[in-house]
Amino acid sequence: MQTNYPSDSITTLTDIVLPGETNPLNNLFGGELLARMDRAASITARRHSRRVCVTASVNHVAFNKAIPLGSVVTVEAKVSRAFNTSMEIYLDVWIEDIQSGVKSKANEGIYTFVAVDETGSPVAVHQVNPQTELEKQRFDAALRRKQLSLVLAGKMKPSDATELKALFK
Repeated sequence: MQTNYPSDSITTLTDIVLPGETNPLNNLFGGELLARMDRAASITARRHSRRVCVTASVNHVAFNKAIPLGSVVTVEAKVSRAFNTSMEIYLDVWIEDIQSGVKSKANEGIYTFVAVDETGSPVAVHQVNPQTELEKQRFDAALRRKQLSLVLAGKMKPSDATELKALFK
């Protein structure tokens, strides 16, 4: 099976925060950010698999920093790891101060997408070959996250979660 690099699927969406997208504190609604992240992750998954992809789960989202009205927001998404039919997409959210040009990381998230055929049935996806140190760290951690998710869902016995057990030895 073909192997892709995370950079092959990178998606960068940049937009400005408008008044209708903010809460009473004039910060971007969390749901609006989640929608932007889902769109970027969807494009990334499709670029990686060359298939229609559906959101399987939102595994983690950290709202670390408020995103004020007027901010330029950039969502960057990359495939961190592919399994059989699913892909973990790691997202970094950056805000840019228009006056200074300084960019800072505001949020991050991890989504899982599944590639499907024209009938909606899951199909196999290409594997991922990480290149940078950060890509390698995210690639390795993706298996631990998947095993933890499967254990918590009761789909894997804790004793079978080899990557998790290795953390505690």
